[in-house]
Amino acid sequence: MKIRIREIRAKGVLSKTGIPGMRYCINPYVGCAHACRYCYATFMKRFTGHAEPWGSFTDVRVNAPEVLRRQLRRAEKGSIIVSSVTDPYQPVEAHYRITRKCLEVLALYDFPVDILTKSPLILRDIDIILKIKDAEAGITITTDDEKARKIFEPGAPPVPARIEALRRLHEAGIRTYVFIGPVLPMNPRVLAEQAGPYADSVIIDRMNYTERTRRLYRQYKIEKWLDEEFIGGVVSELTDRLGGKGHCVVL
Repeated sequence: MKIRIREIRAKGVLSKTGIPGMRYCINPYVGCAHACRYCYATFMKRFTGHAEPWGSFTDVRVNAPEVLRRQLRRAEKGSIIVSSVTDPYQPVEAHYRITRKCLEVLALYDFPVDILTKSPLILRDIDIILKIKDAEAGITITTDDEKARKIFEPGAPPVPARIEALRRLHEAGIRTYVFIGPVLPMNPRVLAEQAGPYADSVIIDRMNYTERTRRLYRQYKIEKWLDEEFIGGVVSELTDRLGGKGHCVVL
């Protein structure tokens, strides 16, 4: 899919968020080329004026680092997540480096920072992340099955690349976690074996937007993955294999 890229200027990039445990969020981009079929962030189109399908556009907030520096000077201390409605390491980041520049600003201030992405491009910025006093990096890994990944996350990086990114972050001494959300068709034993050794903690979340994806489940004859009891069993197995409730948070 061809991605329409537009440069914009933001009035603010440090925003309050309702995400549990987080006070602020930073979104260097608007839209996301990963085009995940279940993405809740499609609501952003109501505010941006985009008529294009979600996943086909990315707006680059070219002045985000400068605006962030100004906002941090007067902001009360609190945890920051990068990002909440976009992936900070989607493909355009390789060129624009907005996320990296924002992390360079964050390294100058004493704010806890949580970075969440599906992309191994985060490895480029290990040097900056290590400079942030209280930093944590999360990799979203929703399945061990590349077939499922291609159905639900057509523009996102392959699963093996995400697991390798998690390993390298962990071995670099960065606090890491895996976000298994939403729970897509998978072999929970395999996913736990592949990702578990490199995660300091795990967050598990079910598919909360089934109306967006029900057609895909029917099309590929995987409707059992919409059954609450069946998913409950998968989540229980993931929790057990990934270290128990002390290690996993189930949303």
